[in-house]
Amino acid sequence: MENILLVEDERNILRFLGKLLKQEGFHAEAAINFEEAVSKLSDQAFDLVLTDMRLPGRSGLDLLKWVKEKDPELPVVIITAYGSIENAVEAMKAGAVNYLTKPVESNDLFAVIRHSLLHKKTGKGEAVASRAEDQYGIIGRSGPIQEILATIRIVCDSRSTVLITGESGTGKELVARAMHDASQRGPFRFVAINCGAIPGELMENELFGHEAGSYTGAVSRETGKVEAANKGTLFLDEIGEMPLSMQIKLLRFIQEKEFYRIGGTAPVKADCRIIASTNRNLEEEIEAGRFREDLFYRLNVIPVQMPRLSERKEDIPLLVEHFFRKYAEQNQKFVKGIDQRALDALLAYDWPGNIRQLENIIERAIVLTRYDTIVLADLPRKIFDIEAGGVEGEKIAGLSSLKLPELERAAILNALESEDWNQTKASTRLGITRRQLRTKMVKYNLL
Repeated sequence: MENILLVEDERNILRFLGKLLKQEGFHAEAAINFEEAVSKLSDQAFDLVLTDMRLPGRSGLDLLKWVKEKDPELPVVIITAYGSIENAVEAMKAGAVNYLTKPVESNDLFAVIRHSLLHKKTGKGEAVASRAEDQYGIIGRSGPIQEILATIRIVCDSRSTVLITGESGTGKELVARAMHDASQRGPFRFVAINCGAIPGELMENELFGHEAGSYTGAVSRETGKVEAANKGTLFLDEIGEMPLSMQIKLLRFIQEKEFYRIGGTAPVKADCRIIASTNRNLEEEIEAGRFREDLFYRLNVIPVQMPRLSERKEDIPLLVEHFFRKYAEQNQKFVKGIDQRALDALLAYDWPGNIRQLENIIERAIVLTRYDTIVLADLPRKIFDIEAGGVEGEKIAGLSSLKLPELERAAILNALESEDWNQTKASTRLGITRRQLRTKMVKYNLL
């Protein structure tokens, strides 16, 4: 019989939860505050901790952190007020395996408890932690990325609309797909539409389809993206580009969950979750009269702000490694890594194009390099911005103006210095034989 510690200062809720757990065959111990919970956790073994976020004195989040320090494998479930996504995200980032919202429904309670107990038995928590740099295809260990991942876990099964904002190249569609894949809608279709790539006069047909004979050339019924996404997810990329005339029709669909095909007289129902994204400031668009305020509030139920790459630079080495594997395999090239000076240059750069720009540069370097390690000379000149790199940037900037023979000499010198002038190791790093290296060293007066 699993032993569960209930931590809740409202005694009526404590008795109610204890009674539910007993009826379901669990043994439950009760605590009304942090200190009592710690005392019980110190005296006996538990299989699960179920704690309210708000406790008198020290909070449920404090208790969660204490548990994670003492017994990282003990699953903790947080109970939080309805709609308090921020609290739930903070708890998930701190190590909670799941969360419940008040008022707690018995079905949700038992489902979360069983899932959390399975989490412990299978060691899933350790596996997830070890793959923290790659969850749902999202690469990163930084604080901003952990917050995004926690949000995905929390809201994935919600029916509420999501608005993902952020600069181009930050991975907005990747997060939308992750929310879909992690949800109960995962087995059904994820349908994406770029609102900025479709002429305004064709947008209604693209979304809602048409009936046969509705206009010249409409010889048969055609379904739109909304119907295609039934039971799944409809991703509206660059929603800020949608014409005002279509915004009211989209708003009506979100509210009513039904629409009319062009030329149709009967409403068509569709159950799809709406996730939208934009790189525009929609509040400014509302003030300018280009976006409907009522649609904005319908879309912005769950807001997700994507960080710029410059705000999560600690993730750059992981992203570089990921793109290395991807493009080395695609191009059938053996490239084992990146030189530290080249990596330092990437870390110093400001990345106005975000992850998409980084991926492009790594692909380019993989294709163009003649060695088994990416060096400074393999990177584009704009990465060697003297303002981005300080003293090291001055060295890099000097290299960027060199001609090809000088670049080759610089690459050889860099490899030799990196390997403490061990010619065997330097030749391996460069992907050439030791004899070829010595020939080039004589050529460039490096002996």
